Amino acid sequence: MEPVLTAIDIEKIKKPRIILGSGSIRRRELLESIGLKVEVQVKDIDEDFPDNLTGPDIAMFLSTSKINRFKPLKEENTVVLTADTIVICDGKVLGKPADREEAISMIRMLSGKTHQVITALSLLTLRQEKSFFETTWVTFENLSENLIEYYVDRYRPFDKAGGYGIQEFIGIAGCSRIEGSYLNVVGLPVSRFLKELISIIS
Repeated sequence: MEPVLTAIDIEKIKKPRIILGSGSIRRRELLESIGLKVEVQVKDIDEDFPDNLTGPDIAMFLSTSKINRFKPLKEENTVVLTADTIVICDGKVLGKPADREEAISMIRMLSGKTHQVITALSLLTLRQEKSFFETTWVTFENLSENLIEYYVDRYRPFDKAGGYGIQEFIGIAGCSRIEGSYLNVVGLPVSRFLKELISIIS
């Protein structure tokens, strides 16, 4: 198995200007934690998607819709990154909850079950474009109603797909099993991102 990164790769990924087309603080922090200097540029899109799309195709559609807002890219030595994360439980797509009641309803649905977290990423340079996705399976313990309400009232997870943050109280206390990338659930599968970034700038 080839290593994810070499010392040469580490220097290589620091050279391009990285534009993050996402307002997610968690994604920015993850990118900065691996030594990347990130410029945030958020361009709003209509987050509705065609009814015939399912699973990963939804996340891919939304991520590519975001990257399309940066076209045409005119700058050399620049990489734009956009992303979208969705949660799927019992065949239902869970985006970001609109309010307290919807957040509670979402977590109640996830309680005692295994769900999918799908994050799609899109990369754009002057000459190339690439989109891909990662899927992680997350299992929650049975969560009491007052625990769910406590979490929602204290952490207000209205900016998170599925109404929860895996790195927050409900994930730490309530998650019993994860299959796949933990950071994918946070919002950015860093290992996969690095492989694709190195590929697109090489």
